Amino acid sequence: MTIREQTEEIEKKTLHPKACLSSKSKGRLQPEEDGEIRTCFQRDRDRIIHSKSFRRLKYKTQVFLAPTGDHYRTRLTHTLEVAQIARTIARALRLNEDLNEAIALGHDLGHTPFGHAGEAFLDEIVKGGFNHYEQSLRVVDFIEKDGHGLNLTMEVRDGILKHSKGKGNVFSKGEKDKAETLEGQVVRVSDGIAYANHDLDDALRAGIIKEKDIPPHIIKAIGDTHSKRIDTMVKSVIYASLERDLTEITMAEDILSVTEELRAFLFKNVYESEVTHREFLKAKKILKDLFSYYMERPEEVFSEIPRERLGDNTERLVCDFIAGMTDRYALMTYEKLFFPQPWLVM
Repeated sequence: MTIREQTEEIEKKTLHPKACLSSKSKGRLQPEEDGEIRTCFQRDRDRIIHSKSFRRLKYKTQVFLAPTGDHYRTRLTHTLEVAQIARTIARALRLNEDLNEAIALGHDLGHTPFGHAGEAFLDEIVKGGFNHYEQSLRVVDFIEKDGHGLNLTMEVRDGILKHSKGKGNVFSKGEKDKAETLEGQVVRVSDGIAYANHDLDDALRAGIIKEKDIPPHIIKAIGDTHSKRIDTMVKSVIYASLERDLTEITMAEDILSVTEELRAFLFKNVYESEVTHREFLKAKKILKDLFSYYMERPEEVFSEIPRERLGDNTERLVCDFIAGMTDRYALMTYEKLFFPQPWLVM
């Protein structure tokens, strides 16, 4: 018996009956031999960590554009916080932590530079629209590894595609956008818990809002510190889900109501505030000019995007190229293309 098979046997004996077992995976888009050491979900996690798109998350905006402060969250630190919260919930519920972690680490690989400003711009200009969760799936299926993709399992792909809710509900209201696995559902709520709390923390640090601006009943209900608020929400998910015998991942109604109020407060006072909006307009201007430039000169994109594997839809490939940029790469490229450069005259 291989080490992988031993691990799969341990899963069968220790995980909840409704957990997704590695040995019961629906497989991959392209069939592969099973590994000797790692389960299929462990391999997915490792493929994501070693991908170029994962490394680029370090220089992609969470809320504040190209932040210079050392302590503001980036898309990478957000991803790590989501993975930590998801693992905590999964372990308490005896779900498959490896599957949870793989989904969490891959959920934002398709996010644009400049956060939601970049996503909003591409959604406006690209035929058929654009959203980061579908782009994340496109990244792992097609763009990574020079157009060959990472060939992840169906369960990880499903969780990545269905992790997001935008301004909608923390929990999906219909089966269409609900992850097929409980692990995928855990990542969705973990994403909401992570960004609601760390974006509040960053907004306070940046001075966009002050402690006194937060509605007092929210503080009273979920806590007066960052760690207390996360702890309250995580415990609520764990105990409410256990009460329903894991028929679904859920949260106690009172805590869910306050969590959604907090998210609404953040949209009004942070994400859509006048200060943030001004910077978003600048970001959209940069991406609009870059998009127009590369649409007129697509040959400059094809050196970065494998046209022969991803097709000849120029708009789609330019979109892929723009979406893959980091904040600093977009700024550097914009300066190179549109700012006068000093002549190096000897």
